[in-house]
Amino acid sequence: MRRLAVGLLSAASVVTVALVLAAVLEPGKRSLELDIYVLVIGAMAVLTAVLAARRAYPLAARSAIAEALEDEPRTAIRPPDLDRTERVLSMATNAAFDVHFRLRPILREVAEQRLADRRGLREALGDELWELVRPDREPPNRRFGEGIEVEQLARVLDRLEAV
Repeated sequence: MRRLAVGLLSAASVVTVALVLAAVLEPGKRSLELDIYVLVIGAMAVLTAVLAARRAYPLAARSAIAEALEDEPRTAIRPPDLDRTERVLSMATNAAFDVHFRLRPILREVAEQRLADRRGLREALGDELWELVRPDREPPNRRFGEGIEVEQLARVLDRLEAV
Protein backbone atom coordinates (compact mmCIF):
# COMPACT_ATOMS: atom_id res chain seq x y z
CA MET A 1 0.00 0.00 0.00
CA ARG A 2 2.86 2.31 0.83
CA ARG A 3 4.44 1.65 -2.54
CA LEU A 4 1.18 2.61 -4.22
CA ALA A 5 0.99 5.90 -2.29
CA VAL A 6 4.61 6.75 -3.16
CA GLY A 7 3.88 6.08 -6.84
CA LEU A 8 0.80 8.31 -6.73
CA LEU A 9 2.72 11.16 -5.06
CA SER A 10 5.56 10.88 -7.58
CA ALA A 11 3.15 11.03 -10.51
CA ALA A 12 1.25 13.93 -8.92
CA SER A 13 4.55 15.79 -8.51
CA VAL A 14 5.38 15.33 -12.19
CA VAL A 15 1.91 16.55 -13.20
CA THR A 16 2.22 19.57 -10.88
CA VAL A 17 5.60 20.49 -12.39
CA ALA A 18 4.00 20.19 -15.83
CA LEU A 19 1.20 22.54 -14.70
CA VAL A 20 3.69 25.12 -13.45
CA LEU A 21 5.66 24.91 -16.71
CA ALA A 22 2.47 25.28 -18.74
CA ALA A 23 1.44 28.32 -16.66
CA VAL A 24 4.84 29.96 -17.25
CA LEU A 25 4.99 29.20 -20.97
CA GLU A 26 1.32 29.95 -21.79
CA PRO A 27 0.01 32.38 -19.13
CA GLY A 28 -3.30 33.14 -20.87
CA LYS A 29 -4.71 29.58 -20.78
CA ARG A 30 -4.83 29.06 -17.02
CA SER A 31 -8.44 27.77 -17.03
CA LEU A 32 -7.66 25.06 -19.59
CA GLU A 33 -4.44 24.12 -17.78
CA LEU A 34 -6.28 23.72 -14.45
CA ASP A 35 -8.99 21.61 -16.10
CA ILE A 36 -6.37 19.27 -17.55
CA TYR A 37 -4.52 19.15 -14.22
CA VAL A 38 -7.67 18.23 -12.25
CA LEU A 39 -8.61 15.63 -14.87
CA VAL A 40 -5.17 13.95 -14.74
CA ILE A 41 -5.01 14.02 -10.91
CA GLY A 42 -8.57 12.60 -10.73
CA ALA A 43 -7.69 9.80 -13.17
CA MET A 44 -4.62 8.93 -11.11
CA ALA A 45 -6.74 8.89 -7.92
CA VAL A 46 -9.27 6.53 -9.54
CA LEU A 47 -6.46 4.29 -10.80
CA THR A 48 -4.93 4.22 -7.32
CA ALA A 49 -8.29 3.32 -5.76
CA VAL A 50 -8.81 0.49 -8.26
CA LEU A 51 -5.31 -0.91 -7.66
CA ALA A 52 -5.77 -0.69 -3.88
CA ALA A 53 -9.10 -2.51 -4.10
CA ARG A 54 -7.58 -5.18 -6.31
CA ARG A 55 -4.78 -5.77 -3.83
CA ALA A 56 -7.22 -5.88 -0.92
CA TYR A 57 -9.56 -8.30 -2.73
CA PRO A 58 -7.51 -10.36 -5.19
CA LEU A 59 -9.30 -12.06 -8.04
CA ALA A 60 -9.75 -15.79 -7.81
CA ALA A 61 -8.10 -17.82 -10.51
CA ARG A 62 -11.60 -18.59 -11.76
CA SER A 63 -14.93 -17.25 -10.69
CA ALA A 64 -17.35 -19.42 -8.77
CA ILE A 65 -19.85 -19.08 -11.60
CA ALA A 66 -17.35 -20.29 -14.20
CA GLU A 67 -16.47 -23.29 -12.04
CA ALA A 68 -20.13 -24.13 -11.47
CA LEU A 69 -20.90 -23.94 -15.19
CA GLU A 70 -17.95 -26.07 -16.23
CA ASP A 71 -18.91 -29.54 -17.34
CA GLU A 72 -17.14 -32.30 -15.55
CA PRO A 73 -15.24 -34.52 -17.94
CA ARG A 74 -17.25 -37.58 -18.66
CA THR A 75 -15.55 -40.85 -18.16
CA ALA A 76 -16.53 -43.78 -20.25
CA ILE A 77 -18.42 -46.23 -18.09
CA ARG A 78 -18.20 -49.83 -19.15
CA PRO A 79 -21.40 -51.77 -18.55
CA PRO A 80 -20.92 -54.48 -15.92
CA ASP A 81 -22.46 -57.05 -18.27
CA LEU A 82 -19.78 -56.31 -20.85
CA ASP A 83 -17.01 -57.02 -18.33
CA ARG A 84 -18.75 -60.22 -17.26
CA THR A 85 -19.21 -61.36 -20.86
CA GLU A 86 -15.56 -60.66 -21.66
CA ARG A 87 -14.51 -62.77 -18.68
CA VAL A 88 -16.81 -65.60 -19.77
CA LEU A 89 -15.40 -65.53 -23.31
CA SER A 90 -11.87 -65.60 -21.95
CA MET A 91 -12.62 -68.50 -19.61
CA ALA A 92 -14.45 -70.43 -22.35
CA THR A 93 -11.27 -70.60 -24.40
CA ASN A 94 -9.55 -72.41 -21.53
CA ALA A 95 -11.97 -75.00 -20.15
CA ALA A 96 -14.82 -77.15 -21.42
CA PHE A 97 -16.67 -76.55 -18.15
CA ASP A 98 -16.81 -72.83 -18.85
CA VAL A 99 -17.99 -73.44 -22.42
CA HIS A 100 -20.88 -75.58 -21.20
CA PHE A 101 -21.93 -73.82 -18.01
CA ARG A 102 -21.00 -70.19 -18.68
CA LEU A 103 -20.82 -69.49 -22.42
CA ARG A 104 -23.59 -71.83 -23.54
CA PRO A 105 -26.37 -70.16 -21.47
CA ILE A 106 -25.44 -66.75 -22.86
CA LEU A 107 -25.42 -68.05 -26.43
CA ARG A 108 -28.75 -69.81 -25.86
CA GLU A 109 -30.33 -66.66 -24.48
CA VAL A 110 -29.16 -64.57 -27.42
CA ALA A 111 -30.26 -67.24 -29.90
CA GLU A 112 -33.69 -67.50 -28.27
CA GLN A 113 -34.16 -63.75 -28.43
CA ARG A 114 -33.09 -63.58 -32.06
CA LEU A 115 -35.18 -66.57 -33.12
CA ALA A 116 -38.28 -66.09 -30.97
CA ASP A 117 -40.70 -66.09 -33.91
CA ARG A 118 -38.88 -68.48 -36.24
CA ARG A 119 -39.13 -72.17 -36.89
CA GLY A 120 -36.20 -74.33 -37.91
CA LEU A 121 -33.71 -73.19 -35.31
CA ARG A 122 -31.05 -75.68 -36.31
CA GLU A 123 -30.98 -74.53 -39.91
CA ALA A 124 -30.99 -70.86 -38.92
CA LEU A 125 -28.14 -71.27 -36.43
CA GLY A 126 -25.95 -73.60 -38.43
CA ASP A 127 -24.34 -76.81 -37.19
CA GLU A 128 -21.45 -75.26 -35.29
CA LEU A 129 -23.61 -72.88 -33.22
CA TRP A 130 -26.39 -75.45 -32.83
CA GLU A 131 -23.89 -77.89 -31.33
CA LEU A 132 -23.19 -75.36 -28.56
CA VAL A 133 -26.77 -74.28 -27.81
CA ARG A 134 -28.87 -77.40 -28.43
CA PRO A 135 -31.04 -78.26 -25.44
CA ASP A 136 -29.90 -81.89 -25.15
CA ARG A 137 -26.18 -81.15 -25.04
CA GLU A 138 -24.42 -83.16 -22.36
CA PRO A 139 -22.06 -81.51 -19.88
CA PRO A 140 -18.39 -82.23 -20.53
CA ASN A 141 -16.86 -85.38 -18.99
CA ARG A 142 -13.68 -83.52 -18.05
CA ARG A 143 -14.35 -80.17 -16.37
CA PHE A 144 -10.93 -78.81 -17.21
CA GLY A 145 -10.78 -80.30 -20.67
CA GLU A 146 -9.91 -78.14 -23.63
CA GLY A 147 -12.24 -75.17 -24.16
CA ILE A 148 -13.48 -73.69 -27.41
CA GLU A 149 -10.90 -72.55 -29.95
CA VAL A 150 -10.66 -68.79 -30.47
CA GLU A 151 -11.32 -69.15 -34.20
CA GLN A 152 -14.37 -71.34 -33.57
CA LEU A 153 -15.65 -68.86 -30.99
CA ALA A 154 -15.27 -66.05 -33.52
CA ARG A 155 -17.20 -68.04 -36.15
CA VAL A 156 -19.97 -68.88 -33.66
CA LEU A 157 -20.34 -65.26 -32.57
CA ASP A 158 -20.34 -64.05 -36.19
CA ARG A 159 -23.05 -66.59 -37.03
CA LEU A 160 -25.11 -65.52 -34.01
CA GLU A 161 -24.82 -61.86 -35.00
CA ALA A 162 -25.91 -62.71 -38.54
CA VAL A 163 -29.15 -64.34 -37.33
